[in-house]
Amino acid sequence: MYNYLDFEKPVADLEGKIIELKKLAESGEAVDVGDEIARLEKRSQEALQDAYRSLTPWQKVQVARHPDRPHCVDYVAELFTDFTPLAGDRAFGEDAALVGGFARFKGESIAILGQEKGSDTKTRLKHNFGSVRPEGYRKAVRIMEMADRFGIPLVTLVDTAGAYPGVGAEERGQAEAIASSTSACLALKVPSVSVVLGEGGSGGAIAIATANRVYMLEHAIYSVISPEGAASILWRDTTRSKDAATNMRITARDLLDLKIIDGIIPEPLGGAHRGREKIIKDTGDQIEKAFKELAASNRDFREQRREKFLAMGRHL
Repeated sequence: MYNYLDFEKPVADLEGKIIELKKLAESGEAVDVGDEIARLEKRSQEALQDAYRSLTPWQKVQVARHPDRPHCVDYVAELFTDFTPLAGDRAFGEDAALVGGFARFKGESIAILGQEKGSDTKTRLKHNFGSVRPEGYRKAVRIMEMADRFGIPLVTLVDTAGAYPGVGAEERGQAEAIASSTSACLALKVPSVSVVLGEGGSGGAIAIATANRVYMLEHAIYSVISPEGAASILWRDTTRSKDAATNMRITARDLLDLKIIDGIIPEPLGGAHRGREKIIKDTGDQIEKAFKELAASNRDFREQRREKFLAMGRHL
């Protein structure tokens, strides 16, 4: 049973009826309901297509935050082998919000960084809902420096509402840690590919997303601030989050048009959570394709990255 979003109510109603009929059939309380179930399944599929045909930016925000959406650890488990996680920044401590380490991808060595939100109460608390503290970004720098030293390409999986804004994090140098991580990303001599899986929130995201190639899942969002935060600042009214989401141009299509990202990975009908295996496979295929293109380009990866980010927002 899915967690339904508010705009999916027609789908929820139909799928609820289907489940009821199947239970009645299994218990022997109803017979010859096969045709009715098939009819409802067809209507449900049509309702899902209607709901996702033209999502508003705010509805995409809801899909990007869906609790059942596959997260970083799901992609790592399916796409990579021999994953060896590294922990700690060797200065303060470990931050479980940022998953990092080394593995193999298609038989080749790869470095991995990603924010993990968690999938239930226990893991969400463990991973701090994907909000990384300074020690997490310093761990990221440590892993990037190791990747550079040994000539290992980097993949980053972005999914965070933003860096953790707590007092302790600020006392331990949150802004400096984000800046250092961003700088380390830009300075890599090896190729790097980043994918925004759900939310790409502000500096917390860009700290590991300044890559040679940046992709977004179809219903992911990428923004300098959350719609709620923008509404609070602009109108002092968080109920206008829908307006903020529209005006900020935070969807994958908007960002591709603005040349902020390099491509969009299509999601299954109904979002990534309705086709976890397919979206993870398609993401892996896109990562593999990107690395092949980068290898064939014969470009200096640092120079290409520099040109890419300097060109953003430039008008001739």
